Amino acid sequence: MLSFENTVIVYNKDVPESYKVALKAAEIFNAKIVTPESFSDNASFVVTIGGDGTILKAARYYARNGVPIFGINLGRLGFLAQAKPDELEWAFKKLKSGEYKIQNRMMLSAFNDKITALNDIVIKGDTFSRTSRLYLSINGKQVCDYLADGLIISTPTGSTAYTLSAGGPVISPGLDAVVIVPICPHTLTARPLVIPADERIEVSSCDTCSGLKLSSDGQNTVDVTPDEKITIQKSKIQAKLVILSRENNGFYGVLREKLQWGVAPR
Repeated sequence: MLSFENTVIVYNKDVPESYKVALKAAEIFNAKIVTPESFSDNASFVVTIGGDGTILKAARYYARNGVPIFGINLGRLGFLAQAKPDELEWAFKKLKSGEYKIQNRMMLSAFNDKITALNDIVIKGDTFSRTSRLYLSINGKQVCDYLADGLIISTPTGSTAYTLSAGGPVISPGLDAVVIVPICPHTLTARPLVIPADERIEVSSCDTCSGLKLSSDGQNTVDVTPDEKITIQKSKIQAKLVILSRENNGFYGVLREKLQWGVAPR
């Protein structure tokens, strides 16, 4: 069961109206308000106000302590969010009465969990105008050599984000799998790969190439030297997302509603 004793409201100050909604949420939940720049360590439950990006930031921070996260959407898509601002009181009543479930979502790890991601880890060259030569190995076995703009390594949660835009498949969040998608590869034979989540992925570049940039969830970016091998694995840490019990709120219902999946043109 959720503990509301130390509820924290995380709002995105870059999203219009977010602070106003955060004030209302803090009153309803009897909670304190913070920003992603000032996360509170003693939270028992987190409510985010903003878009999916705010949820991703909160998830990377609070997943280490197993804190459940509930999203109020003020963004464009809000695929991970569970309610709108005008549903705050209704959502609180649903949560208090236990009409929800907590989903454990797989996360990815790079550099021994120093970097984690709920959606994806993206590797690109540090030169904007040039493609990169990237070498992919899985479990120590060479798989692909890419000449591409980059690589996306995605969780099932992230399969409906950047991965989908780059031509990758949609993966149900209940599957224990990882998706590897090249970005604009210069070959017709490079296609997305879906592999078991417990396999070890290694990405490297040629010694004479320029360096690489690695980003987690499109937010945290680090530089990688040309001779450095990047190892990406399933993280031991899991994000906990609170899902309300409501009609058509399962993965496929949300897919159809928010992405207009399989909706015939009128």
